[in-house]
Amino acid sequence: MCQMLLSINPEHVQNILSGKKHFEFRKVRCKPEIDKIIIYATAPHKMVVAEAEIDEIIEDDKNEVWKQTKEFSGITYNFFRAYYKGKKKAVAYKLKNVEAYDEPRKLSDYGIKYAPQSFIYLKSSTE
Repeated sequence: MCQMLLSINPEHVQNILSGKKHFEFRKVRCKPEIDKIIIYATAPHKMVVAEAEIDEIIEDDKNEVWKQTKEFSGITYNFFRAYYKGKKKAVAYKLKNVEAYDEPRKLSDYGIKYAPQSFIYLKSSTE
């Protein structure tokens, strides 16, 4: 099992946890062997709050990605367009088995000193 920790705005984290947002959008695709996302809620929370498995990764023309994800995107089309401005391709991680932690965790629990700008790969617990 390979994991990455994603920095996500608290508003989007809440939408993921509530089930309104099934997709996490990124400009860059992760390594193919990643199968789990550890969710770090950015300021003001600054805590690791949940995890989710990756059901599938959609990488395509940004308009095609929007067509496939808009129903459960958890964001507006205007936000999507602004995020991908100047980009031709988009990446969407379809999330499943989202699990909120009972107690939020610190980055130091993962051996991380600073929150990543976007994401960071984590060593598996078996390494």
